Amino acid sequence: MVTVKQTPLLPTINASISLAEIGKFSDRLSAMMDELREQMLAPKPRKHAPMFSSSQVANLCGIDRSRLNYLATKDDSGLPTGALHGNGRSRSFTLSEARQWIKSEGKITPRPVGTDGDIVIVANFKGGSTKTTTAMSMAQGLSLRGRKVLVVDLDPQASLTELCGLYAESEVDEADTVMPLVYQEEKGLQYAVKQTYWDGIDVIPAAPALFSAEFIIPSYVTRDPQFRFWDIIGSGLRPLRQEYDYIIIDTAPSLSYLTINALMAANAMVMPLVPESLDFISSVQFWNLFSDLARSFSGMDPNKRFDFISVLLSKVDYSTSSSAPVVRAWAQRAYADWVLPVEIPSSSIASAEALEFSTVYDIEKWEGSAKTLSRLREPFDMFCQVIDDRFVTKWTGSER
Repeated sequence: MVTVKQTPLLPTINASISLAEIGKFSDRLSAMMDELREQMLAPKPRKHAPMFSSSQVANLCGIDRSRLNYLATKDDSGLPTGALHGNGRSRSFTLSEARQWIKSEGKITPRPVGTDGDIVIVANFKGGSTKTTTAMSMAQGLSLRGRKVLVVDLDPQASLTELCGLYAESEVDEADTVMPLVYQEEKGLQYAVKQTYWDGIDVIPAAPALFSAEFIIPSYVTRDPQFRFWDIIGSGLRPLRQEYDYIIIDTAPSLSYLTINALMAANAMVMPLVPESLDFISSVQFWNLFSDLARSFSGMDPNKRFDFISVLLSKVDYSTSSSAPVVRAWAQRAYADWVLPVEIPSSSIASAEALEFSTVYDIEKWEGSAKTLSRLREPFDMFCQVIDDRFVTKWTGSER
């Protein structure tokens, strides 16, 4: 007789959960996140711009260090002298002082008087595409080229807002976001502009209340089919284009009404693309959805054009087991000249800084090799130079 071994029965667990219980769970998570944010963002004030050495400032200006030291000691130069250290040969400069040097001594073509600043959307429907980090790093890199930048956060998650040093859930009200414009209580977005810890960058912040736009905007269309629902943000930004060289918009990773507004307001687009198969497929879906959208709404401007669309390969893994070479080939075949000639490598340094609501530009000193940090910043510097050069060509009407 064969004896069948009985498998012991496990106790039954009731895994059902009600909406009320989910609400309590969410409250516990929020309290936990508040505690973690305080730890990550402490001490207050939470974010500080880095200091710059004389060598760094000289490099940003495109001059040698001896020239910088000469001008710093020249009485009539009108340039910040910085703070002396040690034997008096070493100087350090604040970000504001460094930007004064860049504007004076840097070989940067200024935006012509009377020329509108340009609006760039950083777009991707795939989460984890480095979209928000790219937007902030681009803003910082352009500011270090002497540009004045406004970043606009249209993502209810408000990650860009927090990269700018603001805690969205406690420091940003609905009235501080684009929502008063959406509610038609304001005609322009000047009311929403806030200074950040980074000289040269202002922000229009986001908050979870931005979700309301997805109900408010279609209600306008229901009442008036001719309502220009795609031009709410664009019209609000127009008065600000004379004040800023660049307006950089970060959106939610979805084709929301606010994302549609950002796409129609922008005159250039940067799409960060992680060279992995799912990310590439997601990028294809992005264009399918966007083209379907353009066909669906006949009232949208049929002559809408972008000055350029650029695909930035980001978080590139150069290890031998990486799929990056294959997906890079796909991207180059699909996007051709849209693929930028610079890539952002994957880095443990960048990952660590992301946990502290920072970018590579926020790092003043790193415990490892300074050369490693420099190598990490270099592709972002090159990326910003490519973007800036394209717009300078447009502003001046000449090839560089």
